[in-house]
Amino acid sequence: MLTVVSAGFVTKAQSEKDKIEGLWYNDVKSAKIQITKEKDGKFYGKVVWLKEPLKNGKPKVDELNSDEKLRTRPRLGLPVLSGFEKDGDNKYTNGKIYDPNNGKTYSCKITHKGKTLDIRGYIGISLFGRTTTWERAE
Repeated sequence: MLTVVSAGFVTKAQSEKDKIEGLWYNDVKSAKIQITKEKDGKFYGKVVWLKEPLKNGKPKVDELNSDEKLRTRPRLGLPVLSGFEKDGDNKYTNGKIYDPNNGKTYSCKITHKGKTLDIRGYIGISLFGRTTTWERAE
């Protein structure tokens, strides 16, 4: 009986994974981002796959970063989402998104919509921003 109870506990713990955790394609399907919930209870995302991982025969790096010291970091494994807090059933707020295509970081909020995520990056207030849609990759 004890074995059955503990097996049920493991299954329940695994099923409590948050709905935004997992693999997502960015809006143009050039990258997959792995979103995870970390020990601080917040959500983070990093690039785990690139459609075109090489530039001039070498792995792509974060060459446009405004911080010169970070320009040699590989794009594969690059953290792009940070510090998101769950805010209700389908919203995640107070986070940041880093855009390696321009080297800038924006305030961001995420809205879960089933198999898609609305990712809204903005400066100041969310009224002044841009929304892209990511699609579940799993």
